Amino acid sequence: MERLVAIGEAAEALGVSVTTLRRWEASGKLVADHTAGGHRRYDLVKLKPDLFRAEADTRRTIAYARVSSHDQQDDLARQKQVLELYCARQGWAFEVIADLGSGMNYHKKGLKRLLSGILAGEVGRLVIAHKDRLLRFGAELVFAICEAKAVEVVILNQGEDTTCEEDLAKDVLEMLTVFSARPYGSRSRKNQTLLDGVKKAVEEAQA
Repeated sequence: MERLVAIGEAAEALGVSVTTLRRWEASGKLVADHTAGGHRRYDLVKLKPDLFRAEADTRRTIAYARVSSHDQQDDLARQKQVLELYCARQGWAFEVIADLGSGMNYHKKGLKRLLSGILAGEVGRLVIAHKDRLLRFGAELVFAICEAKAVEVVILNQGEDTTCEEDLAKDVLEMLTVFSARPYGSRSRKNQTLLDGVKKAVEEAQA
């Protein structure tokens, strides 16, 4: 069913006459959209949302959890438990997708599955514990895609993620490893020494 319809179809959907619909518009009770040619079009989602409710209900709620490494399995289990409890309390039918990998890795199996579902119009709601659980950098881009696809995003913790210092350290180490593998010309030895020193400091901070 089309969302934007002509006045006759809108009146029929509402069970009123065209005259009544025109009177409602004149009084400001409803507002019509206009095509490039100046023709009135009425949004049935606004006029009669129950017509589209069944379609909206078919989209899934996805709860997404992530940690960086195998030694954080306990953190992953706690994260999933929090998400499951929250979704259950809201009365949502939901599915949990869990990933094991760096927040800087855009090729994780679970993340790719999540994005495919969003782009295909199969996901209606995304629930995460903290935005960094989605991606370390680039979460805002995913949120923009969600907005374009009318996907509700629920972030349980809007503040700083104080439980992921170890996760952040692993991401920093991964980034340093990538940079240290690149050539640096005549100053490569000096830069390599500097990077090795930073990596050592991060590793000692984790100990």
